[in-house]
Amino acid sequence: MSKQLNRLIIKGGVLSPGELKYICQSVENLGLKTISFGSRQDILLPKKVNREELTQFDKLIIVEDDEIGVENIVSSYVCADIFPSTSWLTGDRYLYLLEQFRSKTKLKINLTDPKQRLVPLFTGNVNFIASEHEDYWYLYVRLPDWEKTEMYPALIYSWDLDKIETAIENCLQEEPETIETIFELVSDAVDTNNRTVDKPLEVPFYPFPYFEGMNKIGADKYWLGLYWRNNKYDISFLKEMCELCSENKIGKISITPWKSFIVKGIPRESKLIWEKFLGKRGINVRHSMLELNWHIPVANIEALNLKKYLVSNFDQNDISTYGLTFGITDYNKSSNYFTSIVVEKNKQPEMIGTFQTRDTYNLSYAKNFDPNTRAYIMHVQDVDKVELPGLLMELSQLYFDQLGNEREKEKIAETQKVTTKLEVYQCQDCLTIYDEAFGDITQDIPPKTVFKLLLETYECSLCEGSKANFEKIILEK
Repeated sequence: MSKQLNRLIIKGGVLSPGELKYICQSVENLGLKTISFGSRQDILLPKKVNREELTQFDKLIIVEDDEIGVENIVSSYVCADIFPSTSWLTGDRYLYLLEQFRSKTKLKINLTDPKQRLVPLFTGNVNFIASEHEDYWYLYVRLPDWEKTEMYPALIYSWDLDKIETAIENCLQEEPETIETIFELVSDAVDTNNRTVDKPLEVPFYPFPYFEGMNKIGADKYWLGLYWRNNKYDISFLKEMCELCSENKIGKISITPWKSFIVKGIPRESKLIWEKFLGKRGINVRHSMLELNWHIPVANIEALNLKKYLVSNFDQNDISTYGLTFGITDYNKSSNYFTSIVVEKNKQPEMIGTFQTRDTYNLSYAKNFDPNTRAYIMHVQDVDKVELPGLLMELSQLYFDQLGNEREKEKIAETQKVTTKLEVYQCQDCLTIYDEAFGDITQDIPPKTVFKLLLETYECSLCEGSKANFEKIILEK
């Protein structure tokens, strides 16, 4: 069973060594020896910690386990500079963007780069995903009572992110049921620098990365990923590590959604000092991928034991799970998964008397084993625990069988794209594209509206250039 825990909101999963050290000292004064990390890049603390005990930093907010209406912002800042990324979305850019958000948000916000794999893109209510256009973001919305995620019909300017999210929160009282209603309400409420969506979001496939150990950045820096199996991070270790960060002028520590953390920017000349520090503490920095690619409920002993059982079976059979991720969940939890394969424990039937039944499980997997598709396929239902290892190995084999096929399909698709020509109209000042297939919903122009039929008063959605400023061009897709 899970223990009741308070959440300490860490905006974007980013905090300074000074802030983390202060948190550690505060909870240590209460007699605690460890802290844990949550799946939304927050810090989890026992119930006896209250708001008054963490007051030095204004942005540190404690949310009680049964409190609703305060959510953390997830960001892929942790991936900047160390994993594949969109060129304009640097670590510094993330920090500037996170600063614009208020300290408390009612909705779950994700601020992510589609080219990285470590941080899920679509697990929020409001999901901002970087586009190829500098400082513009796709927006995917899934309000708490919506069954699926919908794309907002405009690209959002970087410095309008908080303004748009606040407007969405404010319109919740209207109980909007469609993304079109959301767009209308937000457009009426705030002035923005939206840009026309000129092509659908494309999320490239990358295998799940290995995010642990000491790894090189460029010619003279390193990053360190640390993961502890039981998600109980020793406070005395963390305090010493924060002091070492300060000595090395490392300004930020990043929490991952996988209950680990990453320190970026370790100088080359300090690498040996860090390795000695870890060695003296007996810290293991080379867990196998079999352990790193699991997402399980926090403080749930039953789920942790199930993971150990399944990982042990994989290890004994020399099974590779590279690129895959696994999640364990209960029947009554949200179905908004972000792993390739999901092990779902079924609800025990209500029984009369002392008759006992065994636990049963369902197995499902994401389409193409890519959780970013947000489409899950049921593989088996109501199976016993002893059947799970064999079935998961079967799915692992299916993944590798399909992996080659998907790549061949991508190659064919790429070939087709080269030979496909698309006629569009482009503003000669800012290069914004008007695609008749998409229209321009920022100016109430529906899809499939022919450019020649636009009124002469039509203006570029970005720079407000006139219709005459657009020229027909041919794009090769």
